[in-house]
Amino acid sequence: MQRIPKRFNVIVVGVGGSGSATVYELAKRNKRVLGIERHDIPHDLGSSHGYTRIIRLAYYEHPSYVNLLHRAYQLWSEIERRSGEQILHVHGSIDAGPADSPVFTGALRSAIEFDLEHTVYTGIELNKRYPGYHLPNDTMALYQPQGGYLLPERCIVNYVEVAQALGAEIHGRETVLEWQPLSQGGVRVRTDRDIYEADRLVITAGAWAGEMVDLMGGLLAPERQVLAWLQPTKPQHFRPENFPVFNCLVAEGRYYGFPVVHVPGFKFGRYHHLEERINPNSADRSSHLQDEQLLRDFADRYFPDGAGPTMSLKSCIFTNTPDHHFIIDTHPNYPQVSFASPCSGHGFKFVSVFGEIMADLAERGESRHNIDFFSLARYRPELYPEKRHLQRTALPAIHTGAGAGPDDPFGQRQREDGRHHIPRLPLVTVGGGHGTGMYAPYTGASSLARGSDGRMGESLSAEHDPASVQPFW
Repeated sequence: MQRIPKRFNVIVVGVGGSGSATVYELAKRNKRVLGIERHDIPHDLGSSHGYTRIIRLAYYEHPSYVNLLHRAYQLWSEIERRSGEQILHVHGSIDAGPADSPVFTGALRSAIEFDLEHTVYTGIELNKRYPGYHLPNDTMALYQPQGGYLLPERCIVNYVEVAQALGAEIHGRETVLEWQPLSQGGVRVRTDRDIYEADRLVITAGAWAGEMVDLMGGLLAPERQVLAWLQPTKPQHFRPENFPVFNCLVAEGRYYGFPVVHVPGFKFGRYHHLEERINPNSADRSSHLQDEQLLRDFADRYFPDGAGPTMSLKSCIFTNTPDHHFIIDTHPNYPQVSFASPCSGHGFKFVSVFGEIMADLAERGESRHNIDFFSLARYRPELYPEKRHLQRTALPAIHTGAGAGPDDPFGQRQREDGRHHIPRLPLVTVGGGHGTGMYAPYTGASSLARGSDGRMGESLSAEHDPASVQPFW
């Protein structure tokens, strides 16, 4: 006698950062939800480990992210209240680089456009204010007091535990082998342990997303990343209250770092490290002398008081898209399937709001947040004819700070005309009700915003009752 598969409202494949938040959001909405993770929960084989993750509000990548960040902060506070554990630590953030660099000018633009509290320092002023820093004197730096760090493993554990308390079923060490749409609606998921069915499927599989969603084949590039923890010789300069997290662009590339937290060392890394594309199933997860020396050279030059003995080296994975913005969408042929790849090395801070977005997509096929600029249609317009206009409104590619050699388009432009090239972004009238075409300027609470075209830029307020967002099943 054939056994009837266990049935759920929603199955979530991948219970890392975004997946754990999605399972929690769905359980909070009284959905019967199953989360399936191929590794341990949490684990150190993907992109959601390493003790700390930066959160910053003055977003150099593009101001369109700032409204999502405001909501992310609110939702991080919500899970802290539900779990009773602090997982978000606010000590300020630094975005620094040459005066005309994308990192500094982009962060400043976001701060001005959204009226974010901030202070601008020269390199000399920054080094005096925060003695752990020794950046070049001609550096310009933006300090934003709401920046800080999250504890990624604890974020995942708290989301999972609260979701379980709300009735969610979550399985670790179970690999999804295939999924298929059902003729009567819904999906069937086959794993190495069982077969399940659900009305909706959400795929948040990180570096493994390309295996689960063939439409993203060739778009996602998993990349090996290495972090270092060095013992400070002057530890007082690297305590959280004296050392804001940083995102800085220097001659050697773009780097990021943290105060001493949980590991007896100052943590930092180089964005896109050695630019090594990998297969996540067979990646080299060890760390080598070359990795250590690249990172130590940076610390010796710019953070010499933090460049003591090596405490730890760890690897993780960035999963990059061609433009380094996220991909979040529903399947063009199977609307009951949605997927997210918040990646490219800057996604974890958004995990809390990604959970809300993915739960919205599972419930009703669209989100209260404007996620048009994350649509897969910007790469696959032929699959989404109703979204062809998004190609014209796509965000500029993010200048990552990697590839500072002859193939770097920003460096090439600098050599051609003798100055740093800053990508031109749409002009914004602050306070005049005109946004970037994505969001109107932030004025305090997350209010209902409408872009200058009257169509894009809608984002429901934080106070909006989630219960009024009705599912379509």
